[in-house]
Amino acid sequence: MTAERIDGKAIAQSMRETVSRAVGNMAIKPGLAVVLVGEDAASEVYVRNKVKACEKTGIVSFHHTLSAETAETELLLLLDKLNGDPAVHGILVQLPLPDHIDAQAVIERIDPEKDVDGFHPVNVGRLSLGLPALEPCTPRGCMILAESVRQDLTGLHAVVLGRSNIVGKPMTQMLLAANCTVTIAHSRTRDLAEVARTADLLVAAVGRPQMVRGGWIKPGAIVIDVGINRVPRADGSGKMRLVGDVAYKEAEEVAGAVTPVPGGVGPMTIACLLRNTVIAACRQTGAPVPASLV
Repeated sequence: MTAERIDGKAIAQSMRETVSRAVGNMAIKPGLAVVLVGEDAASEVYVRNKVKACEKTGIVSFHHTLSAETAETELLLLLDKLNGDPAVHGILVQLPLPDHIDAQAVIERIDPEKDVDGFHPVNVGRLSLGLPALEPCTPRGCMILAESVRQDLTGLHAVVLGRSNIVGKPMTQMLLAANCTVTIAHSRTRDLAEVARTADLLVAAVGRPQMVRGGWIKPGAIVIDVGINRVPRADGSGKMRLVGDVAYKEAEEVAGAVTPVPGGVGPMTIACLLRNTVIAACRQTGAPVPASLV
């Protein structure tokens, strides 16, 4: 059996087109402010990709680049300014931040209505209560990919490998809302492979290259690989390649469907960020949220 390849790139493109149509029908242009502190190479790439995605969908982007030496108070003052700017409907501070800045204090300074990352405690709490919230982008993207294989996830046993605030915990809440029975596993879980093998839907978000082997996967399961890991190429060239947390070739021999890396969850994260920005703009201006984005 060869698993279905879940094409995150194509699904994300479809979502960006939906966002673009929604923006075209709005009376105002949604605005997204992206704040980058420091010169982390990976973060710079992510920010560039987000700004380009905004431009292609008609969302106005406001790009703020601060030096790595920026004081926490200066960053907080910038967030206060963005919170009060009616042209800015979404605010994203690129993580990680320099060590001298308290990331949680920064997250909590963002107006929850403009928190398009979905990290503010208000949005986290609303998500856990099943109330309307701006949801974290990566878990929402994972849900959309899983539902592209099986629209109704009711009754499935979902196992989430990883308990981070960014992916693991919100992923669990979304799966519960979709009527799954959910197990969240982590580095202290006893017999992690055995737990993973019970999953009808397995979400791997541990940050360890190809940790999930074929023998960890229940035959026919849906496998969502959140990991993005850089490892040396096998040809000895010294160049790097991207792999996920799942050993893809082994997984596709067992799973019913599996996301590749790259081209799986990654493109969905940015697409869901654009979606969140439009939803935030609608809520702030009193406009109805397009049904296509709900």
